[in-house]
Amino acid sequence: MTLNQSIAFLGAGPMAEAIISGIINKQIIPAPHIFVQNHHNKERLLDLRNKYHINIDNVEIEKADIIVLAMQPKHLEQALLSIKNKVTSDQVIISVVTSVNTSYMEECLGGQPQMIRVMPNTSSMVGESATALSAGAYTSKDSVALAMEIFRGIGEVYQIEEKHMDIFTGIAGSAPAFFYALMEQMEQAAVEEGLPKSIARYAIAQTVFGSAKMVLEQEESFAELIKNVAAPNGPTAKGLEALEAFGGNKAIIEAVKATVERSKEMGEPFVKVLSK
Repeated sequence: MTLNQSIAFLGAGPMAEAIISGIINKQIIPAPHIFVQNHHNKERLLDLRNKYHINIDNVEIEKADIIVLAMQPKHLEQALLSIKNKVTSDQVIISVVTSVNTSYMEECLGGQPQMIRVMPNTSSMVGESATALSAGAYTSKDSVALAMEIFRGIGEVYQIEEKHMDIFTGIAGSAPAFFYALMEQMEQAAVEEGLPKSIARYAIAQTVFGSAKMVLEQEESFAELIKNVAAPNGPTAKGLEALEAFGGNKAIIEAVKATVERSKEMGEPFVKVLSK
């Protein structure tokens, strides 16, 4: 279903583009209703306009039904102050800024803004994001439903408590990079054994895709799924033994933990500002 609302993006980085691409590919909001503003890189805006046929000129925040904050955390306060006297409680403000809680943004804007914090991942580009969504204190159920509809068009959406956003970042927001790192190493091992790189790349990607599909469509636990692949004393079993021996399993856990810790650290300055 195509929505009639207009949406304005403040920020034009990779995440903004991933969301825009997903919205357009899934025909959620028409390109003429999409506006993008970025004060620091005019060439980037021109590139997005040429690629997606969206608007980059005369972005009127006051007229946008939905505003998406898509900049780095260090630029967020300036962005919020720039729109503070322009937004109303009728507009829906969606933040994809990492680690910044809705309370901070509500405090910066004043009044009772309808804030929604969202954590998508870059698989939005192909309509397969795993996205978390948390509503602010003044956000209506209708606005949450609208945000869910927008982000459901670029993948799956999970409404969670905001206190769980950091762990969601570890298992979904940042996790594509972990999977790419794993796939890169597998590709390297394949090439070293003489398999053409072009075959290795797509065989690995198809295997990851098929494994994910098994998880989504079957009810077995991860342990049961592993057991189905790993016959006793077979090649897979030996590979799992090596994974454990060389710290692979622990490395996965530590990667998620490190992501969560860094996400919390990045959010600390905003919590401190609020507590003053």
